[in-house]
This record gives sequence, C-alpha cells and structure tokens, in this order.
Amino acid sequence: MIDPTGSVNEASLLRRLQAGEELAFELLYERHQGRIYRYALRMSGSPETAEDVVQEVFLAMIRGARGYDPACGPLSSYLYGMARNLLYKQLSPAGTDELDEEIAGVDTDPIEGMEQAERLERVRAAMAALPAHYREAVVLCDMEEMSYAEVAELLGVAVGTVRSRLHRARSLLLERLSRERCRA
Repeated sequence: MIDPTGSVNEASLLRRLQAGEELAFELLYERHQGRIYRYALRMSGSPETAEDVVQEVFLAMIRGARGYDPACGPLSSYLYGMARNLLYKQLSPAGTDELDEEIAGVDTDPIEGMEQAERLERVRAAMAALPAHYREAVVLCDMEEMSYAEVAELLGVAVGTVRSRLHRARSLLLERLSRERCRA
C-alpha cells in the first residue's frame, strides 16, 4: 500500500531505493511526481517537456541522488532543483506557461465559456511574457503554494529576493493584463 502522506522518513526511503526496493521508489514517486510535473508544466507550457523532466528527475533519483543531503533540506527542494536545472537546459528564453485547467471551471453557457477561455489565454500570455525568474516566483509561491522560505531555499536566494521577485511579477502581470483589457 502506497503512503503518499510522508509518514515514512524520506532519507530512509532513499536508502531503501538505493538498495533496490521498488516500494520505496513508488512511495517517493507518489509523494513528489504531481508537484514536479505541475511545476515543469507551468514553467514550460508543454506537457511533453513536463513529462520528460519528471522522468529525468526520477531516473536521477533511482541512479542514486548523490547530491542530496537530508541535513541540507527536504527532498522536495532537491527534486525541484533538479527539475529547475533540466528546464533551464531545455527551454528557450521565450518559454511559455500552462495554468491548471481547474482555474477554468465548468461552464454551462458556451458564451461564458468562450469569454473565460479568452481571459485564461490572456493570463497565459502574460505569464509567458514574464522573465523566467519572475514566472518561477509566481509558479512556486502562488500556484504551488510554497512558502517564501521554501522558495528561497530552492532557488538559493534570500527570502527578500523571493518577495521582491513575486511583487515585481505581480506588478508586471497586472500592468500587462490592464493594457490588454483596455484594448479589448
């Protein structure tokens, strides 16, 4: 039975994984795959890229995750860091962003649905236009609901830098979306 709640110590699971225990891999995969996939999808805008990133991250973990030290932070930060590095290698500076479909909701009125789809497309375009370091702050803090401290640790920057990037990203998004609204 898979326990995605985290009640089993991850350092212990990693040792068991490195010893070849399949259940340990399944537990770690179940705990982290969804968040890593969503992060990669939102940063790249490509389901294929997100799947590739998840596959590479977990293959690296199977190979040993030699760079991970439990004393330095949670495994999730290490996995996000690997995903981040892979994305930066794969993406051009003009990467796009993908928002959760759940934001769109379920509409019964086709006109309302079209209007909502147009609004979502404007938000996607505005997110895609953000520089990667701002887009990353929005994805991690607002969409993945990570704390400033978690994001700072993941990115290797100060908490104040995360706050600054997030504030600037939100300002840029607001400015762009306001311009778009005036043109519509």
